[in-house]
Amino acid sequence: MLRRSLYKTPAQLRAMVEPGLITAAALDEVRALVAPGVTTLELDAAASALIRGRGALSNFQMVRGYRHTVCASVNEQVVHGIPSDRMLEPGDIVSIDAGAEYRGWNGDSAITVVVPDPSRPELVAERERLSEVTRGSMWAGIASLASARTLNEVGAAIQGYIEANEPEGAPYGILREYVGHGIGRKMHESPSVFNYRVADPGPAIRPGLALAIEPMVVIGSDETFVEDDGWTVSTVDGTAGSHWEHSVAVHDDGIWVLTAKDGGAEGLAPFGVTPRPMV
Repeated sequence: MLRRSLYKTPAQLRAMVEPGLITAAALDEVRALVAPGVTTLELDAAASALIRGRGALSNFQMVRGYRHTVCASVNEQVVHGIPSDRMLEPGDIVSIDAGAEYRGWNGDSAITVVVPDPSRPELVAERERLSEVTRGSMWAGIASLASARTLNEVGAAIQGYIEANEPEGAPYGILREYVGHGIGRKMHESPSVFNYRVADPGPAIRPGLALAIEPMVVIGSDETFVEDDGWTVSTVDGTAGSHWEHSVAVHDDGIWVLTAKDGGAEGLAPFGVTPRPMV
């Protein structure tokens, strides 16, 4: 059986830039549409049109049994939600996960958006904080790649950020059964990227590594179940979840976020890390 190296050549990493940018554009398209009354199927259609229009394919549709371009997870649904005719409502928190394959290489990214609800400011604030902490933990994990020696340092950075920023006396839950991954010719490759501290150091962080960093965080317990559709992962206690993700390349001159238009400059700035373009 053919086994690919975890580490890619500079040319292979450069080939991953365009699918990353297409994925980012698809999520920008979706983000602009999120509003009360919009269905998650409409969000899926917008992402699909953008990806096809850029000459790429939806890599989610290449997963056996999955027919959609995005996963749309609302409220207690944390990940893998199937787009439907469900209309978004004020106060909903929705996570959108998308990916594109372009010329045999993949991008994968996710965002979380809270639908405004002036009548329930406390609910909106609670969910926005969850999203911001999840997003920040993603960037903490990405930033750690600039100096980490082994992969377990990424999970430690993610968990450490969450613990430092979660509400006092009400710790967030970090999903344990769903983790990040390598990315390249396939959307899901080795190695697994844990979003929490683990004893195993994992592979070395060195040029050629391409990873999807994706913390999944919930307001309450991290206990989840898969709904009857066979895909949607929801919290047992019914509390809301958030999911953020970027695909990142480690190369000879530093790191570059493949699914961010600025390479991750804005998100990495608070951590004192400057992304370096791949030459």
